[in-house]
Amino acid sequence: MAERTLQLVLHYDGTEFAGWQVQPGRRTVQGVLEQVLAKLQGAPVRVTGAGRTDAGVHARGQAASIVVAEHWTAGKLRRVLNEQLPHDLWVAAAHEMVPRFHARFSATARRYSYAVGLDEGAASPFRRRWTLPWSRALDREALEWCAARLVGRHTFRGFAVRGTAPDDDDHACEVHLARWRPADPGLPEGLVFDVAANRFLHHMVRFLVGTMLEVAGGQRPKEDFTALLVAATNDEVSPPAPAVGLCLEAVTYPADLYLPA
Repeated sequence: MAERTLQLVLHYDGTEFAGWQVQPGRRTVQGVLEQVLAKLQGAPVRVTGAGRTDAGVHARGQAASIVVAEHWTAGKLRRVLNEQLPHDLWVAAAHEMVPRFHARFSATARRYSYAVGLDEGAASPFRRRWTLPWSRALDREALEWCAARLVGRHTFRGFAVRGTAPDDDDHACEVHLARWRPADPGLPEGLVFDVAANRFLHHMVRFLVGTMLEVAGGQRPKEDFTALLVAATNDEVSPPAPAVGLCLEAVTYPADLYLPA
């Protein structure tokens, strides 16, 4: 049977999902997609994601790779999928790719954001599923100081769940962008942490944000943050920031993996 390799760009509200990866008896993004695709294809379809987002983590740019029958063009499959998917999962775009495309291993960069709400309204149920409410004082210069030290190549053992990578993996990540910025114009008062790298370790962004917030809140000295960048374990890391503020914004791939539309 002739086949096509497609990339799906996904938006989802992670609140009601138990993460990306299929889990028995749990509602997951991968599981919902595979159920709907199997119904459309009449056979199992494996969905591979660029990143395995945790329970409660959102996405505006998750990428997935699938192989389907040739009659499913990118545009046709996107339209039909969006008619079948639940309200909290949407295919923003679909592209035909070369057969070697793999959503995880072909990616050259991933970008996440983490939103912190500083006004009283951040605790509203209409905002807190997307934003971490924060009522304590924050030293914004300290946040920026920490973020600036992330750019470059570091081993992130101090900011990762143990066992997140094999023992022979050096846990190194090349960080291209790390910054705190004001929330987008027109939104209530808040801060957003943007970070992009070639890869991320399990809970890495949440550990980074949790530790930066403690430094900026005066609970830890700046030296603790730099020490964790070279630490061999995560014994001294702060608790991870809640999943609620984290969003996978984009995944980058080489242009030669995309076939002409």
